Amino acid sequence: MCEVKIEKLDNQGRGICYVNNKITFVENALPSEQVIIRLTKESKKFNEAEVLEYIVTSEDRVISPCPYFNTCGGCELLNLSYEDTCKYKKEKLENILSKYANIKTKVEIVKCKNPLNYRNKITLKVDQGKYGYFAHKTHKLINIDKCLLAEPAINNFIKDIDKLNIKNGEVIIRSNYNSELIIWIKSKDKVKPNISYLKSKHKIVGIILNEETIEGDSSFIEIINHQLFTVSYDSFFQVNRDICSKLFNLINKHINDNETILDLYCGVGTLGINASKNAKKAFGIEIVKNAVLNAITNSKINKRDNIYYMLGDVSSCLPKIKDKVDTIIVDPPRAGLDKVTKDTIIEFNPNKIIYVSCDPMTLARDLKELSSYYNIIEVKGLDMFPHTQHIESFVVLERR
Repeated sequence: MCEVKIEKLDNQGRGICYVNNKITFVENALPSEQVIIRLTKESKKFNEAEVLEYIVTSEDRVISPCPYFNTCGGCELLNLSYEDTCKYKKEKLENILSKYANIKTKVEIVKCKNPLNYRNKITLKVDQGKYGYFAHKTHKLINIDKCLLAEPAINNFIKDIDKLNIKNGEVIIRSNYNSELIIWIKSKDKVKPNISYLKSKHKIVGIILNEETIEGDSSFIEIINHQLFTVSYDSFFQVNRDICSKLFNLINKHINDNETILDLYCGVGTLGINASKNAKKAFGIEIVKNAVLNAITNSKINKRDNIYYMLGDVSSCLPKIKDKVDTIIVDPPRAGLDKVTKDTIIEFNPNKIIYVSCDPMTLARDLKELSSYYNIIEVKGLDMFPHTQHIESFVVLERR
């Protein structure tokens, strides 16, 4: 045990101090706080620690509205006001881009209209019939009866979640604009949900057990900016409807009429369909089969007969496109763009690249290389995940 003063927050929302001149990361500690800590991990380069006692607390600290804040591994920043979390994310994104990509820019944060109850998808673990989240960096289950980040329809369902009759496994709950639900159960046990009871209490569109639809449908309709999207139980879709709408608007500002657009990691087709209203032609590439099937349906629903989809890995599908591409939209997973994809994008030589990222570190890595060929004309942070340390980034690059 030792008493320390917290100097600042790291990129994961942890407090930073020094113990014997070694950087130490402290959970749930804010800048200027004087705390007594216990080391939980020691390595050659850094320590990790937990707070045993707060001697002096920060004026910025707020009482978390979540009863599980000190144990659940989800919301790192519920100990700050929403305005302070946005300030932290702005500085975080600016610092990462400056340090790792030598890009010095002021970032505007696009705020979320509802910083609580915004998530349209959550994943709960199930252990011996108890439902909840794992405690931070453990497999210890924290039994919950609600999640303050989840949409009301999801929290209403959690009240009756024991009627799924799962002993061990996990359950993914998705809700749409109309508070309809899709429930995806993953379990090796025999599971017999009380479907009639659950349907009498909730707007359940479908229940999927592992890969088998046992009730209703395996997809539902989502609406963003008056556009309809079919979303399967296993397809990617942005978890925050409000910020997704604002992302659509940002993209549209940078799309010209009669362009040929390429949408990489397209999921169910949202970004490409949104951008292609006045396009000459558009292509989408996605590796998840159900997502591609959704995208094909979605292009028809939204009357986009100029979009063509390819099922497969982006790096292997990209070279098959022979058209001259004007704008490439990328929304990759956290790993960012692999080298083959980056090299192929550079060979395509589009006029514009719109990069949507959920990980500032891999974004900075990729921008460092792309900025040798492109000027960065806009950077915004979108608060897709309020009260967590995560930030979505929106970057527009124009060819030199």
